[in-house]
Amino acid sequence: MLDIAEELHRWVGQGREFAVATVVAVDGSAPRQPGAALAVDRDGNAIGSVSGGCVEGAVYELCQRALDDGITVREEFGYSDEDAFAVGLTCGGIIGILVTPVRADHPARPVFAAALAAAAAGQAAAVVRITDGPAELLGRPQLVHPDGSFEGGLGGHPELDRTAAAEARAMLDAGRTGLVTIGAEGSRCGRALALLVESSVPPPRMIVFGAIDFAAALVKAGKFLGYHVTVCDARPVFATAARFPDADEIVVDWPHRYLAATAIDARTVLCVLTHDAKFDVPLLERALRLPVSYVGAMGSRRTHLERNDRLRAVGVTELELARLHSPIGLDLGARTPEETALSIAAEIVADRRGGSGVPLTGAHTPIHHEAGRPVTGRISSGA
Repeated sequence: MLDIAEELHRWVGQGREFAVATVVAVDGSAPRQPGAALAVDRDGNAIGSVSGGCVEGAVYELCQRALDDGITVREEFGYSDEDAFAVGLTCGGIIGILVTPVRADHPARPVFAAALAAAAAGQAAAVVRITDGPAELLGRPQLVHPDGSFEGGLGGHPELDRTAAAEARAMLDAGRTGLVTIGAEGSRCGRALALLVESSVPPPRMIVFGAIDFAAALVKAGKFLGYHVTVCDARPVFATAARFPDADEIVVDWPHRYLAATAIDARTVLCVLTHDAKFDVPLLERALRLPVSYVGAMGSRRTHLERNDRLRAVGVTELELARLHSPIGLDLGARTPEETALSIAAEIVADRRGGSGVPLTGAHTPIHHEAGRPVTGRISSGA
């Protein structure tokens, strides 16, 4: 639901009633992961997607029905061997869909509104909903803040709300959206309940070092992937807004000094395009010791080998060097800045999602990887 928060926030502000269908379970191959949503308002306007087109029509009808009767329902859609053109996922997977009407008389509408407002503003927040349990508890939202405080409740016992909030806070800290089971046998919460935790966190950072023509193309690719993109270069004549109109931030500073002072986290991506030892070595010496998601450096294979020798000379270990993606990018045969940016972006996605980078044609690897590094609920993507 939070992946379409900006538009839903506008709908709430306009007083619209709507139903939101959210993917709450995936079994096998499926184009969208838990948290993906489709919403339909009273006038029949629809936004978002739960399946990339496979079951949108049926889910659209479920949303309209939920708006009429005010009942939250859970349905499953899967592939039919008897009729590949029946309503189902022709990719072979099964998805569980939770459909919740957010009508004017819905007692939890203020909680939905607060969650959507926070996500639309880029603030850190998590929404928890029961997706498998007693019918009267399905879909009730709990909004959890980074400090562990929460608004609303799941409609059960206070212990259930506290347990759910603790689970959601842990997932919010990691920037993860996913499923949690609580209240298994022996727990103070009673029967087992399945929860969907949707996390909304500020966009992850991409810091591009080196204000060159390749950097301008990479900035556009980074923005397309949902990153907050910073360009850093020590040369003020090159690091200008005119040369990088798509960047969120342009910094004139020595790269290693800026990296030492700026905020990073486990989702941060560092792309070193400076291609100059006096910048590269002190920058990478620091970057390879930081808990970031990805560190890549541009250069030929010869440059890569020489740079590694320089890094070893300043004390960088082999384990730290193993984190470096260099030469940066996947082998696409790229030549132009735009093609090179595409190869770098592809490597970042493959590294984040656990992809192999090999062609899907003839491969036996999963198209939709379940493994991968934590991402924002707002920028999850498919293959």
